[in-house]
Parts: sequence; C-alpha cells; structure tokens
Amino acid sequence: MSLEDKTGQKVPNVTFKIREGHKWAEKTTDDYFKGKKVVLFALPGAYTPTCSSTHLPRYNELYDVFKAEGVDDVICLSVNDSFVMNAWQEDQDAENITMLPDGNGEFSEKLGFLVDKNNLGFGKRSWRYSMLVNDGVIEKMFIEKEVPGDPFDASNAETMLKYLNPNVEIPKSFTIYTRPGCEFCVEAKEILNKNKIKYEEHVLNKDYTIKTLVAISGETKVPQVFVNGERIGGADKLKQYFS
Repeated sequence: MSLEDKTGQKVPNVTFKIREGHKWAEKTTDDYFKGKKVVLFALPGAYTPTCSSTHLPRYNELYDVFKAEGVDDVICLSVNDSFVMNAWQEDQDAENITMLPDGNGEFSEKLGFLVDKNNLGFGKRSWRYSMLVNDGVIEKMFIEKEVPGDPFDASNAETMLKYLNPNVEIPKSFTIYTRPGCEFCVEAKEILNKNKIKYEEHVLNKDYTIKTLVAISGETKVPQVFVNGERIGGADKLKQYFS
C-alpha cells in the first residue's frame, strides 16, 4: 500500500447515492465542493471505536470554530451506505456535519485511498485522512501513517484548525461520566452549562460499565469529568476548575 498526497489536484468526479427522508437523491462532487471551502475527513467506518469516540465527535464539536475560519462545510466520508451514515449521524448527535456515504468506494478509489481491510471483515474501506478543499481543488491533506492498526495522529480536527489558523484558540474537550439519578452528576452538568461548555456525556450501563470507568479513571464514583483527556474529578473539583 502506498498512499499519495493529492495536494493541488481536483477531487474525483463522482455521483453519490443519498437517502433523504424516504427518497433517494443523486448528488455529485460539484454539489459538495464547487465554489466552497470545505474540510473533509475520511474514516474506516461508521460506529467503529476511534471514529465514534473521537474523530467525528471532535469535528462536530469544533464546527463553529471551523465556520469562524471561513469554512463553508465540514464533511465526514466513509465507505458505508447512506442508511448507515444517516443513522450514525443521529446516534452521534452530529447535526453540524455533512455525512457523505461513499457506498461503492468510488470516491476513495479514484482518490487512491481505498484500502484492503479484509483481515477485519470490512472488505474495502477508506484510509483515515483529512483534507482542505477550495472550489474542488485539494489545498492540503493530512494522511495517517501507513502502519498496522488504526493510526489517528494527523487527521484530527485540531491539526486542521491549526493549519487554517496557527493562532486559533481551540476550545477544550469536556467529557463527563454519569449515572441516572445522580444528584452530583446533575450538579456537574449544571456547572458546565452555566459556563457555556459543550460536553460529551457517557451514561452508566448505556455507554459504559463500572469496569470501564475504573479502567479509565481509577474510580467507581460518578461524576467523573475529563478535560482534553485529563481527569478533573467530580462536581467539587469541577467547581475549583472554573474558580
């Protein structure tokens, strides 16, 4: 496998099959890129771990920052059908992101980023990358290294934002682990809301188990709040953080 940086080239000319409501629609590459400044990030598959926990959520979270930097649209591309992409978008509350189903892998193949993942039972999928596209021409690509596994170091939202503006102020990422009926969890969320912080919530026995919480935080108590991946603690520690 050898992935070639396509900076300076036009994006492939492809027609996509899109499910809109209860009807099918056809959209072309021009519909997504012509006359626009677009950030596209591509990933191996909807509902897969890194894609669901980090890649898509962070682009969605930082959408307003991208808009402030002059980006017209942020697109998530995967070799999945439109039904899967629409369901994943709803499941992730990723209303800011345009989901682009490359169901047949045609766009990925023409770009040179369709790779063999038969060892995982995935068949052909897109390699993970991101790119900035101006009026259909690729201005910049960030391509993950060609190493085993699922590398995720270059195509993240922060890297793209720093390219757009090296001095951009990137909001921190907040994650909170809660359980139903927990008054301290409610208090912690009220603190976050009061400070106008967007956060990702994980609910016990829905999104994670106690074993998972212990593995992540070393604690069994909730809430547990993380900022940029670093554990802050519960509601009391969160108060101290904002004070």
